[in-house]
Amino acid sequence: MNSKAILSYQVTTAEIARLREIEASKMLGPIKEGKWSIREIIGHLYYWDKFMLEQHIPYMEHGANLIAFPDHDAHNYEGIQYISSFNNVVALIDEFVTTRNRLFEAINIVNNDIRFTIGSGKRQFSIESYIRIFAQHDIHHLEQIRSKLSL
Repeated sequence: MNSKAILSYQVTTAEIARLREIEASKMLGPIKEGKWSIREIIGHLYYWDKFMLEQHIPYMEHGANLIAFPDHDAHNYEGIQYISSFNNVVALIDEFVTTRNRLFEAINIVNNDIRFTIGSGKRQFSIESYIRIFAQHDIHHLEQIRSKLSL
């Protein structure tokens, strides 16, 4: 699949990978008062990718009903706790890139023509419409990172 959503996803991956060159100290403070740090944003994106890769993508087939998305607040909190196991920001970035690349591989296996639902929803998703949700989510967070670093 070579859609706008996938291309956007690839841009995110490349931008996050480039953050390896930024001083770690710049990625540890909140982007604004009461907000996450860049490190936490990367962890947040990583944890959603991990969910998709483990809980949704392998089960995408025509007519499938995938498990519902987890409660966002609880999932985000769990993700922030999870990333505390990484020794440093570069290790987290490396894991994000590795996981995102595994996600690309998994997405490419999914047939573009299949339709599936999620949870109790009736909306039919294709792999492209599904990825588009997350690509837009990435854009939001990339804008926050760029703003913080004034890129």
